[in-house]
Amino acid sequence: MSGSKRTKAIGFGIVALITVIAGAGLLYVNQDGASKGSDAVSATSSPLAVHAKGPLARLLTPEPVPAPDYVFLNAEGEQARFADFKGKVTVVNLWATWCAPCKLEMPTLAALAKRYEGRDDFAVAVISMDTDRAQDEARAFIAEHPPLAYYSDPKFQLAFEFPGKGAMPQTALLDREGRVVAVMIGEADWNGPEAIALIEDVLAK
Repeated sequence: MSGSKRTKAIGFGIVALITVIAGAGLLYVNQDGASKGSDAVSATSSPLAVHAKGPLARLLTPEPVPAPDYVFLNAEGEQARFADFKGKVTVVNLWATWCAPCKLEMPTLAALAKRYEGRDDFAVAVISMDTDRAQDEARAFIAEHPPLAYYSDPKFQLAFEFPGKGAMPQTALLDREGRVVAVMIGEADWNGPEAIALIEDVLAK
């Protein structure tokens, strides 16, 4: 192979490698919360934007839109919809066992659920995006974080139905009317003072 052809081959190889790496990173969010995806929504002038600070600095507060009318599964394998949570302020967390930041923030979601346990106007729904082959691992992981209940979307489609367009971890806050009022792409402390202030603000409305 001539020198020029060898150089071109190396160049094409580098471009191909970069393309593969970029594709693999589409759904993954760095541990510091910076999304690798490019399709996330932008923050708006919603009053909830005041909570975009500290661990929630990347909080997005779009104009309220209805949560997707999408069927996922509960722990018994029965169909569930976000309409089932209507009347409750609901923290929806989309996660997977292969997503390290997702697993790191799960204890804070469990602590959040424990904080509000017993209230009939609040819920935390953590929904696994793992495919069927990883469902047992995902179920066991959630069992280690009571009082969280297990939900799943083995089709791996729900993450694309929310504003983050596939980025993970992705957490959406729904108001009592079942509307998405805030979205966080990336890991966060969901039992910290900033998150509690945000949730209390929505509960007060």
